[in-house]
Order: sequence, then C-alpha cells, then structure tokens
Amino acid sequence: MTPAGEGLSPSAVLIAAGILLTACSGLPGLVIVRRDGFGQKIATLLMVVGSVAGLAGAILALLSVTSERYVITGGFLIGGAEWGIDPLSAFFLLPVFLLAGCGALYAVGYFPEVKHPSAAPRLTFFFGLLAAAVVLVITARDALLFLVAWEIMALASFFTLTTEDQRKEVREAGLLFLIATHIGTLVLFAHFSLLKGETSSFVFPGPGALDGATLPALVIFLTALVGFGFKAGIMPFHIWLPSGHAAAPSHVSALLSGVIIKTGIYGIVRVTSFFHSPPSWWGMTLLALGIISAVAGVLFAIGQHDLKRLLAYHSIENIGIIAMGIGLALIGRSSGSLPLEILGMGGALLHVLNHAIFKGLLFLGAGSVIHASGTREIDLMGGLAKGLPLTGLFFLTGAAAICGLPPLNGFVSEYFIYLGLFRGVGGIGTSLVSGIPLMALAAPALALVGGLALACFVKAYGIVFLGAPRQESMPEPHEAGRCMLIPMGLLAVLCVLIGVFPQGVVRLLEPAVAGWLPLSAQDVTGVTIPAPLGWITVMGLLLALFGVVIALIALRRRTGGIATTVTWDCGYLRPNSRMQYSASSFAGMLVDLFAGLLRPQRHVPKIAGPFPAPGRFSSHVPEAVLELVYLPVLKRGNELLVPLRKLQHGQIPLYILYIFITVIVLLVLAP
Repeated sequence: MTPAGEGLSPSAVLIAAGILLTACSGLPGLVIVRRDGFGQKIATLLMVVGSVAGLAGAILALLSVTSERYVITGGFLIGGAEWGIDPLSAFFLLPVFLLAGCGALYAVGYFPEVKHPSAAPRLTFFFGLLAAAVVLVITARDALLFLVAWEIMALASFFTLTTEDQRKEVREAGLLFLIATHIGTLVLFAHFSLLKGETSSFVFPGPGALDGATLPALVIFLTALVGFGFKAGIMPFHIWLPSGHAAAPSHVSALLSGVIIKTGIYGIVRVTSFFHSPPSWWGMTLLALGIISAVAGVLFAIGQHDLKRLLAYHSIENIGIIAMGIGLALIGRSSGSLPLEILGMGGALLHVLNHAIFKGLLFLGAGSVIHASGTREIDLMGGLAKGLPLTGLFFLTGAAAICGLPPLNGFVSEYFIYLGLFRGVGGIGTSLVSGIPLMALAAPALALVGGLALACFVKAYGIVFLGAPRQESMPEPHEAGRCMLIPMGLLAVLCVLIGVFPQGVVRLLEPAVAGWLPLSAQDVTGVTIPAPLGWITVMGLLLALFGVVIALIALRRRTGGIATTVTWDCGYLRPNSRMQYSASSFAGMLVDLFAGLLRPQRHVPKIAGPFPAPGRFSSHVPEAVLELVYLPVLKRGNELLVPLRKLQHGQIPLYILYIFITVIVLLVLAP
C-alpha cells in the first residue's frame, strides 16, 4: 500500500487493522473443530478487537479531520486501486464497527456453535467477511475497488441471510435479496461508467468538483438513486427488506438494518457530494421519496404480526427520514443556503448513526424474545416482561428511541430535520418557490410518522411483554445470557447518552457534514451544528427522577407493600389468554383507515345455523408493492418475452456468432 499523501496516519492504520481482523475472524471456526465452541470464541475475540480498533480509528479520523488516500499495489487483482479515509467515511464507519462487534458477541449466546456445529462456523465466517466488505465499500476511493467490495458485500449478505436454508421462506428471501441487489449492481455499472465519462478516471472526484446542471449529471444522479436505492430500501425499491430481515438470524438482521442498507445511503451521499449547483428537483425528488417511504413504511409496520417483519418495515420508515434530510440538504445546495445544507445533512447523518443503534438494539431484543418463546408471531406471545425483565427494559428503550421521544437519541436527529424544514418553509431564497410546499408537507408528515410509530410500538411492546401468555404451550420464558445482554445494554446506554448529551456526538458529526460540502463552502466557514442542550438535559434529569420512582416502587413490591394479581379483566373473575388484544385487533382501526394503501386481506368464518361450527378469523397485510406491482409486471413481461427464448437453443456456434455480431456493432458505434 503506497500513500498518495504524506504518510500513513494512525487512524488509517487502525481502520486497516479493523478490516483485516474482521475479515479473518471467521477462519478459526472453519479450522478449529471442537465441541466446546472454542473456534467461535476465538472468532468473536478477533471480531471484537478488530471492531474496537476500527472504531478508535474512525473516531480519531473525525477528531483530527483526517483526509488521506492510498494506492493499493502489488498483485492486486484489479491493478492499482485507491483506498482512503475522510470524515464522511469515518462517520459511516462508526455504526459498522459498533454493530459488528456487538453482533459477534451476541452470536455466542444466540447462535452457539455447540448447538449449530455445521451452520455456526459458516455464519461466523461470512459475518466477519460481510463487516470487512462494508468497511472496504465505505473507504474505497475508486469505482473498481468499490464495485469489487460491493459484490463481496452482496454475496456475504446472501450467505449470512440464508444461514437456516433448510426453511423454504429463508431460501425465497435469499433469492429475492440476490435479485434485488444485482439489479441495483447492474445500474451501478452504468452509473460509474457515466461518471468516468465526466471525470476521465475511475477515481472519485472531490466535493463540488462537477457541475450538477448538465445532462450527464442528471443521468448520473438518477442511476445513483436507483442503484443505491435498491440497497437502501427506499420505496419502491424496498421489496427485499421485509422478508430478508425476517429470515436472517437476529444479529444478522441488526447488521442488515443498521449497516448494510446504510451503504446505499452512503452511496447517495457520496455521489451527491461530487456536484455543485444541482437543480432543485434533485432535493425535491429525495424529499418526496423520503416522505413516501417514511409514511408507508410505518403504516405497513402497524399491520404486521411477525415481530421481525414489523421491525423491517420500520427500517424503511427510517430510511425515509434519512432521505428527507438528504433531500433538504440538496435543496439548500441548489438555493445557496448553507444553514439548510448543514441542518439537512447533519440530521440525515446523525439519524444514520442513531438508527443503527436503536434498530440494532431492537433486533437483538427481538432475537432474545424469539430465543425465549420459540416464535416470531406476536399473537402467540404475551407477559414476557416477567421472565425477561432486562430484555423488556432494553427493548422499551429502543422502542422509545425509534419513536423519536426525548430525551433519547432518535429525537435529536429528527430535531435537526425539523429545524431545517421550518427554516426552508420560512423562505431562504426566491428559487425555492416550487420547493416550499413540499417542505411544508414534510414537517407534518414527519410528525405523523412519529405518532404512528408510537402506536405501532405500543402494540408491539404491549402484546409481547405485557398481559398474560397467549398460548398455553409457550415454554417458560428465560432471560438471555450475558453474551446477549451486554450488547443490548451497551446500545441502550448509547441511546440515552446521545439523547441526553448530544453535544458529544455533534462534535463528531460536524467534520462529516463539512466533508460533504463543496470545497468552496468549506473554505468560507466552519460547520457548527446547534445541539439542543438545555431542555434535553432537563428531560434527562426528569428521566432520572422517573427511574428513581420506578426503583422505589420495585423495592416496595419486593417488601410486600403492594399486592399483585392477574392482568385487569374487566370484572371477569376467570380471564384467559383469548380475552386480550391481539396484533390484529389493536391495529385494526388504523389498518382500516389506510386500507386503500395497505390492502388488508381478511378471512372471516361463515356462521350459519343455530349451532354454528367453530370458526377462526384471520387477517393479513400483504407486501402490496411486491405482490400487486412487481410480480404482475414481471409475469406479464415473462409472457411477452417467451418468443425470445428460441434464441437460447444451446448451440455454441450460434452463441459465438452472437458475440461476434455484438463486437462488430460496438466497434462501429465507438467514437
């Protein structure tokens, strides 16, 4: 590795060590075969050490505002390739290393090698490879290295997602993921080819180096939006997320939701940084897609019965919130408003980190629940807080954070986006006449998303953890082990710390936002983001007071001062599990209100005669975009293209003729 700048910085050394350790962490499990899971423990140690090293390197790069590039030479498969670290990359590395280390430790208790002797070593290997590939994607500085790392990331994601491939639903989810990710990759091939045409190099240009008002810039932006949108899960490119997150092991789901989909966001942020003076419709397009993704994502989440599918749809919702922030920043860039750029991009980047923390916590909490109950169906759970008190507390913390409630971290990032929207609606230039109505719509849409998310997690937490068990055959719930509780506890603490003391993370956020701005803007002024300190600190003190009250109540219960009885039963003396709200009944009113979008399917039993036979009511909210849009279009396209199958006849000489004709046509059309 040859430095393109002055020398190898300490942050680059630490991040490179993190890549190597995480990539190699799964090798001990493949070669060390012992019944006590020794190989998995060694792999976990390597992953945790690599994650700590990489996390330290990323923080050091942000504090020192490091921006360096290096040329990888010496037998590399694609020749010389540029690798580097700057504040924007460093900020995206924070959730990668954080969740990779937490996920590896969590897997020791959730997916131990002792119980899964064949699957656990394979999962551990691809989990480490996946984390290393993500880091390489974020630190790549040219298109060739980026695409190689992108493909490694896609394949490693597929193999981790399909760990339990003996189940049909897992195989189908893996196939859908593979199709979606490679459609996006094909679009990215076109994207980087067009970008090379503008820069005459595969090396990424600097911030603001290209003119955003040209026709090639328009096509580059659209291909980036589609190619990276499939990975990020922006609607309508989200089709793989619900089934993929649900089918994967829970710590893999945490990495998919908290990290993998953020590589799509990283791609959009990085590409948009290349252009100065973009047209305002770039920002308005992202803002509109963000509103659609956020509102539709939370609505589909409300109608889910599967706990992990519910969390998956909330990933789409939060990707929408991030897209709203990026759109706001682009509107600010097109109008020349630096404050709007800073607030929009600051809110988007901070929500990238915050979402990784609380969504990772929620998926790990869901894994603990599934580990204890043996099911993902919400309607079969109930009363788990009694057997899983710590998991219940951690899940509640993540639920409050994802709803954007102060004083937790989810509110802080949404606060920046709210500020930007209000500033934009207040008027920041005559060129924003067409953008003001959309920003005026975005603010109440964001508030609506928060209210609907609160309703959804009241449903999820209430039915899963409160009340009584909804099935008599449910095993006695047991709390997770320390290897599972420690990562959840760490993420829960971060949710509180960032919410109560946001100034600490804002110090890391400012250089990342500055790295996205054009060089001219970076030279004019430094980036200062106003952290909401005063009243959030007051809210933190109130939260501490609330904790003291809860502790006193618990102490009084333990001393016998408070009597306990069964869940409130409306005066009925012999309640049973059927006399509780189900997921369908709790969300029924909201699902009916938005039935035009959700398209709920209900199966109502027929009641006939004076003594009707026992019946069963069930309801289901389908994946409307996939089942009602994509699949019918693909089916019709398959029918129309049947005649072309005659060209695929298995005769090699004719295939060679096809290639020859294609080469001749390309030579004729080449300039």
